[in-house]
Amino acid sequence: MKKLVLIMMLLTFVTANVAIAADVVVYENAKGNITFDHKAHQESVAGDCTKCHEGTPAKIEVDKDFGHKTCKTCHKEMDGPTKCNDCHKK
Repeated sequence: MKKLVLIMMLLTFVTANVAIAADVVVYENAKGNITFDHKAHQESVAGDCTKCHEGTPAKIEVDKDFGHKTCKTCHKEMDGPTKCNDCHKK
């Protein structure tokens, strides 16, 4: 019985983490929607959540200032896309 409980807990933990890591979020924007692949970004910063999140990781409310300051700055540092149409897709 203990093994079954342990296996169930492990499966729940793994499934929850996979679901969180696989999130793809679409931010609607007049200049074109931005599709954000959380898993790809998480891998590119080697799991360093502080690159985007302050404190406890949670969903970020992205606005123009955040996107252009945080995202574009990081993209420049990490050799990611920086042109408008690289992220904004119509």
